[in-house]
Amino acid sequence: MGSEIARLGFGKMQHGCEHYKRRCKIRAPCCGEIFGCRHCHNEATAETDRHQLPRHDVQKVICLVCDTEQPVAKICSNCGVNMGEYFCNVCKFYDDDTRKEQFHCDDCGICRVGGGENYFHCPKCGSCYGLALQNMHECVENSMKHHCPICYEYLFDSLRETRILKCGHTMHKECFDDMIRHNQYACPICYKSSVDMSLSWRTLDAEVEATVMPAEYRYKLVWILCNDCTKTSEVFFHIVGQKCPHCKSYNTRTAAAPNSTVTK
Repeated sequence: MGSEIARLGFGKMQHGCEHYKRRCKIRAPCCGEIFGCRHCHNEATAETDRHQLPRHDVQKVICLVCDTEQPVAKICSNCGVNMGEYFCNVCKFYDDDTRKEQFHCDDCGICRVGGGENYFHCPKCGSCYGLALQNMHECVENSMKHHCPICYEYLFDSLRETRILKCGHTMHKECFDDMIRHNQYACPICYKSSVDMSLSWRTLDAEVEATVMPAEYRYKLVWILCNDCTKTSEVFFHIVGQKCPHCKSYNTRTAAAPNSTVTK
């Protein structure tokens, strides 16, 4: 019994690719070539006949301990090693590094990391989110099934951490952090403020108060659309910025005047 357990663990964390520690490679069902994982395949084909490996269609794996090709299974049929400490027969996914706390989400249809007890599946957004966001986020239909608006990588099955903005749109956390470092505080998709801007708005209030407009512009009226509350208003033009009278945001843009009602 002890020798069987030792055999199962033979080579654990000693094999794999840059993406995963595992004791097998996969034969891609789309092109028939052998790769360390689906990410290795997708990167290798990115500059040639670009195509994605359909993870659920993998049928064959090659044990990295004994080099035996065989149908997808957790344990090698020839040498008896555990080809992945974590194994999902749905995703055909192997990983020896269980510190990631992998789990399979039936609603997402893929495996995720972080421990299933720490996540919930939002049916409208179409993805798993941390429990801290349950009933605390703005739902956007299939928000994760889109490309990051900064780097354009597909978000749903990305290996990189994602962030859900106040508006409900999503992007990579590192892309969001880079956006903030470049003083860009609005969602690139809907232009709503992505962070608390109240301090900035108070600073702009002071600038407006201290900046006297020339006489010819002092009473000039313009129509604005607020990106934050989406309301349209007519306000006095100011070179510093136009403040929304409804939500007090300066995240506004000039807009055409609403169509006036014609009466007879």
